[in-house]
Amino acid sequence: MANFRKKNGTAETVEMTFIDHLDALRMHIIRSVLVIFITSIVIFIYRNWVFDNIITGPINPNFITYRALYKISHWLGMGDGLTLPPVQVNMQTTSFGGQFLGSITLAFTMGAIVSAPYVFWELWRFIKPALTPKELKNTRFAIFWVSFFFFLGAAFGFFLLGPYTFNFLANFKLGTLSMLETRPTLTDYLENLTNIILGCGLAFELPVVTFVLTRIGLLTPMFMRRSRRYAIVILLTIAAFITPSPDWMSMMIVFVPLMSLYELSILVAAKVYKDEQKKEKEEWG
Repeated sequence: MANFRKKNGTAETVEMTFIDHLDALRMHIIRSVLVIFITSIVIFIYRNWVFDNIITGPINPNFITYRALYKISHWLGMGDGLTLPPVQVNMQTTSFGGQFLGSITLAFTMGAIVSAPYVFWELWRFIKPALTPKELKNTRFAIFWVSFFFFLGAAFGFFLLGPYTFNFLANFKLGTLSMLETRPTLTDYLENLTNIILGCGLAFELPVVTFVLTRIGLLTPMFMRRSRRYAIVILLTIAAFITPSPDWMSMMIVFVPLMSLYELSILVAAKVYKDEQKKEKEEWG
């Protein structure tokens, strides 16, 4: 493991030992956990508003996605062709402390998501001393892009994939005797919603991961083009894993953006690879 360089007060650089690395990492983790904890407390204080206006959004008939699909469908002259049937479910808790524990889960999950940019920043601060001035210059906007793609994916999961997924699961019927009723628990709903949001948020980091791997020489645009057919299979698998429902529509809603991000990642890799080749030529004359 390479030693990180750290500047001291006399502008000199000193080598950090393995113990120094662990101590620095520990402080970054402590600060990240502290910010998540404080954010979670704030969300817990306003838990009723968060639950009513955000958490239940994908199963609320008045959610912006349902209203937008209704307007688009009628604007295109398709009637209710693009609209989704209302999600008619009532959640339940099966224990006395169910709602209290659910509110704690809600608070810490939302706290972690909202605090993501700060956590990324702390991780960046830990890695930063090991980078050269040129590498620092090339990664000036790293935190912005990591946060941007994470929240883009999270928004995609919340506003688009979530409504389609819960709509399918809530309206799916087994048998014709109407003897079964869908009544999910609060924990079940929160777990599915969290998996959708975090899964999409992490999956949308593909261009950022591609940039890093290409920059350090582990990935090339030529390899990505040759591996496109394998990427399709992998992305379909990821889409199936992210979506809790087995319907092909929900899976395709995830797969199409992921495939688009893969194509964007090829362009990113090509740009980075071209820049690296140009730098090597300049260095070797």
